[in-house]
Amino acid sequence: FTGDFHAVTSAHNLLSAMLDNHLHQGNALNIDVRSITWKRVMDMNERALRKIVIGLGGRTNGVPREDGFEITTASEIMAVLCLSENTEDLKARLARIVVGSDLQGNAVTASQLNASGAMALILKDALKPNLVQTLKGAPSFVHGGPFANIAHGCNTVVATKLALKLADYVVTEAGFGADLGAEKFYDIKCRAAGLKPDATVLVATIRALKMHGGVAKDNLRTEDVEAVKRGIPNLIAHAKNVQSYGVPLVVAINAFETDTAAEMAVVTNECNAIGVPVATSTVWAEGGAGGMELAKTLM
Repeated sequence: FTGDFHAVTSAHNLLSAMLDNHLHQGNALNIDVRSITWKRVMDMNERALRKIVIGLGGRTNGVPREDGFEITTASEIMAVLCLSENTEDLKARLARIVVGSDLQGNAVTASQLNASGAMALILKDALKPNLVQTLKGAPSFVHGGPFANIAHGCNTVVATKLALKLADYVVTEAGFGADLGAEKFYDIKCRAAGLKPDATVLVATIRALKMHGGVAKDNLRTEDVEAVKRGIPNLIAHAKNVQSYGVPLVVAINAFETDTAAEMAVVTNECNAIGVPVATSTVWAEGGAGGMELAKTLM
């Protein structure tokens, strides 16, 4: 909503355009067009554009080759933006982006195409965190969004470090499951930025555990303690993965109105058995008041 995604899209496609222009102007770097991995991006899911052929229509339209589109959040530039500490770091990371290889198998980078400076200029404002507020008036930085399945799934280092300077408590999200987002948060973002979290919150739902236990989606509103017991090993595996980082862990049950006390007791008992406290959260329904139990458990 601030134009950050548009800036990432523009910077990414600028590199694509400069790559194809280089091929058109004689290919001084001897790039092997069959090795090019740098696709174009757009902020839209469009499966018809995943595999395309470009450069058709004669000499003036460039060199024909296979290409395709990915979604903007899957762009390497989104990941670069989120890991960069400052403008100089951003420029250096952009310069190292590999677009393909030459005929001898050597990597070809954005720096060799003289694209990284212009890309950084497009991203100069996007590097600044976006300050917004929640419905209750609490400050929040919304900045960056790389996919966790192909990148590291965390917001920007800049926003996190700025928040740590401005607030007594900072909560940041690592996207997707704990075996993906959380582990990449610790292994990539924390290492790269020197961050040392004081605690981890692992969010779970009774509904998801029942689905892991074999319950069909249409039957999730019905109490099924045995299904929760069958599904709980999934949560325990995630919890043990997070425990391996040596950071205090709390499991938060994102409670729905159809969850029963007996079902939640299964989660509490199993988590307590491995030394993990459990708190119920109803933030989705009650706002900040619904997170008081979780906050007190964390603190």
